[in-house]
Amino acid sequence: MKNILGKNSVEIDKKHLEANKNFIVSLVSLSKIRWTEDVPTREDVEELGKTLAIMMGINGDIQDLIKEAYFEIDCKMGLGVSLIDPEAQHDSEWVNKQEDINWFYSDAYEKYLKQQKWSPTVVQSLSDVGSKILGYLQDPTSPGTWDKRGLVIGHVQSGKTANYLGLVAKAADAGYKFIIIIAGIHNNLRKQTQERIDEGFVGRTRDEDKWKIVGVGASHNKFPYPATLTNIYADFNKQTANNSGWSINGFSKPVVLVIKKNVSTLTSLRDWLEDLNAKGNGKISDIPMLMIDDEADNASINTKKEDNDPTKTNRKIREILSLFEKSCYVGYTATPFANIFINPEAYGDEKLRQELFPKDFIYCLDAPTTYFGPDKVFLDEKSSEQILQKITDAENYLPFCHKKNFEIQALPPSLYEAICQFVIVKAIRNLRRHHGKHCSMMINVSRFVDIQKSVQLHINMYLKSVKEAIKANYAMPEAFSVKNSYMQQLQKVFKKSFSDCNVTWCEVKTELLNAITAVRTVVVNSSSGESLNYKKYEKNGTGLTVIAIGGLSLSRGLTIEGLCISYMYRNTRMYDTLMQMGRWFGYRPDYEDLCRIHLSEDSINWYGHIAESADDLREQIQQMQEDGLSPKKFGLYVLDHPDRLLVTATNKMRNGEKCTFKHNFSGKLVESYILPIDEKVNSSNHKLIQKYWSSGFGRGLESIERTQKGWSIENVELNQIEEFLKSFQTHPDFLEKRSAVVTYLKSISHLFPHCDVLLISLNENSTQTEFTLGAQERKSATLKENGYWRLQKDRVASRGDEKIGLTSNQCDKAIALAAKRGKKPSDFHYRSIRRKPLLMLHNLDLGEDNKIQKNIPAFGISFPPGEYSQGITVVANMVWINQLHGGVFDAPEDEEDDE
Repeated sequence: MKNILGKNSVEIDKKHLEANKNFIVSLVSLSKIRWTEDVPTREDVEELGKTLAIMMGINGDIQDLIKEAYFEIDCKMGLGVSLIDPEAQHDSEWVNKQEDINWFYSDAYEKYLKQQKWSPTVVQSLSDVGSKILGYLQDPTSPGTWDKRGLVIGHVQSGKTANYLGLVAKAADAGYKFIIIIAGIHNNLRKQTQERIDEGFVGRTRDEDKWKIVGVGASHNKFPYPATLTNIYADFNKQTANNSGWSINGFSKPVVLVIKKNVSTLTSLRDWLEDLNAKGNGKISDIPMLMIDDEADNASINTKKEDNDPTKTNRKIREILSLFEKSCYVGYTATPFANIFINPEAYGDEKLRQELFPKDFIYCLDAPTTYFGPDKVFLDEKSSEQILQKITDAENYLPFCHKKNFEIQALPPSLYEAICQFVIVKAIRNLRRHHGKHCSMMINVSRFVDIQKSVQLHINMYLKSVKEAIKANYAMPEAFSVKNSYMQQLQKVFKKSFSDCNVTWCEVKTELLNAITAVRTVVVNSSSGESLNYKKYEKNGTGLTVIAIGGLSLSRGLTIEGLCISYMYRNTRMYDTLMQMGRWFGYRPDYEDLCRIHLSEDSINWYGHIAESADDLREQIQQMQEDGLSPKKFGLYVLDHPDRLLVTATNKMRNGEKCTFKHNFSGKLVESYILPIDEKVNSSNHKLIQKYWSSGFGRGLESIERTQKGWSIENVELNQIEEFLKSFQTHPDFLEKRSAVVTYLKSISHLFPHCDVLLISLNENSTQTEFTLGAQERKSATLKENGYWRLQKDRVASRGDEKIGLTSNQCDKAIALAAKRGKKPSDFHYRSIRRKPLLMLHNLDLGEDNKIQKNIPAFGISFPPGEYSQGITVVANMVWINQLHGGVFDAPEDEEDDE
């Protein structure tokens, strides 16, 4: 009887969830119909929701449902920006001119996304973007031999897979017969990608030994299932393919493969294609082929592991492409410092090198407005202050640098606090009626499998103790329960982190037992045998509540559903590795305010730097598009980008050999974020500022104008700036960067003979009589052992400082430029309008508590975008790298030693 009642209860819960889901979908659809031009207010949607609830028989409080619907209604996505070769003889409108194309797979995919509660506006934008990218590919019915190469730049966890799934569906409709999707280098990512392809394109999946209809397959009685030689259990295998006797031209429907990116699989696929499918001249002439390379920047990383050797992997990809007379290659990446741009010397053959270069197009995707991305986490000062939690105690428990046999005695107190946060977040989400939704925590503290298992053991022991304490106290009066140390800790964490989340401690306390009972721990790596099986819990109508512990398997491509709390203590500064570790990016409907990310101070600084650099690159693409430049020009720009060193150089300099680079600072702001503690040095710099200020940097006092934040001097001769920077004393660790800036300034002097100067001062009573700047507080600075202060996120200026000194007309132009690109104005846009270098001078008060040092001069110099041909040549070794970038730790080849 009990089992029957339990089964009935589950069925009732499923029906309730389905009814709520239908209500949300209907409310979103009706809102889009009623408000076609503008986004409605929350109140408007609430009124419509009340009426709809009566019509649909939805009883009870519908506020949470309305909130979820409004998240979808308010979600918008731009069309992005593309960079194409203006001299190429290619008609990108062929897609719109082919009237006989039946968009069956594409329509089915879009219908499926809407069923999954995607915003109709976003689905339409996704479709429009897919059509544009397809247009940059070749018309598959075109005669002759052709190849197209492109790159799509997205954002981490922003929907790149959804985008290329849409492209795959449209390409199949248009006539591409053979589609290869190269997923990541690990089985769990390949399986995750296969599941997405099965649901969004294939329409069925393997369920043990039989086929099961899923996703798009359920939308049509006679769905034309594409053929697939891979499934969620098995990667491509030549023997299996040979035994089937299949050849790709024997199918009337498109063929799709989802394969892991390693040498063995790629070799097997190449051999099968060559043995069974190539005809006559050793080419496959009658099958248009599309290859999607997911995580494309991970194809040529200089790893020591033979199976993932970049040269071999890339060569196998190129060999497969060369077998087809009609082929298109599209790389997808969220880290646009991809090696296909920045490491051309790794390819000995010039022809092969250019084969993967995106010679035909680069497409930069926009993220939907509801995207929880690097801007919110690291660049927006208000939101990042709430989200980011600085780890200061982990080194004594689990050092950055540790061996595989390191014995963990205890976990850092900050990690225990993060676990308490997770339990509280789960309780709050239960109060918000998120019972059926996934809720996850990520812990990434070691690349070693044994260490990961040890961390899991300590966490399980801690969770057991906390659960026992909650079980004994959650229903007790506060006067009694507060005596328990675990309950004290939970309450302390709640007050510190979540007291402004519209719930009380008493409410949270009553839900703690349900919350912690739901928590599971999983070690995620290639040898653990465990997996984040969210699908299993979805089938049961419940969400998975999990603490996922891992290394590289949590660091690239893998989607961690419902991620709320992240704890990462790793010492990599490689751009792609570090940014891909940010699994916390994505979409957080109705729980964005609960997300917390624990990182070391260095990681916070580097993430901020990377987020800004990636944003700058996207701005450069837009600028280049407006200037009518080609992808090759962007490749040259990235090749000369100073941050390139963090992606490739250290990999090739393990033994200290020297390498030659060019540097280009176009469109970048360079600041003296490493500040000396030597009073004599700082005093000397103050006198230097007074000297140049008193002469108006050679233009006289009459040239100095008052601004809302100090003074400005326009059109200073560049030689004055060079002399000033040469005389400005810095800490030894910043000398090389200052030298690089001065040299670059000289290299562009024929293009920009003049520079503007800002003397930034926050002291309203300061005057020019003493030529002393009013100080700006920077309390987040940290005193380093090397004898210098380092500013958080390596930022000296406040955001918006580059707006100072511009006329209202110039500001309007910057705002219009940003609006044209679908953004709010940033320093990059003000920099673009100024169209000449800008020197900014600061006086900083630093430190926290009793560690305050006052009146430290600092400078920043920004360079206008648009000049991509100039650059300075440097010869670098590891000492130079350390001086320029503050050192580099883990490289990608060091990841997952035991996995």
